[in-house]
Amino acid sequence: MAVPKRKMSRSNTRSRRANWKATAVATVACPQCKSPKMPHTACSVCGTYNGRQVLEV
Repeated sequence: MAVPKRKMSRSNTRSRRANWKATAVATVACPQCKSPKMPHTACSVCGTYNGRQVLEV
């Protein structure tokens, strides 16, 4: 098991932890109803994907 040789300072620890960022969810507009949806998924509003009706809404 890896064990640190020296104690890491507060500033180094906090600057390392500061880089853990949450990213916003990417959305695209549905070509049929123009509502925001996640890419490469069927639209939850109108039920279309790739120009075809795939969900009963």
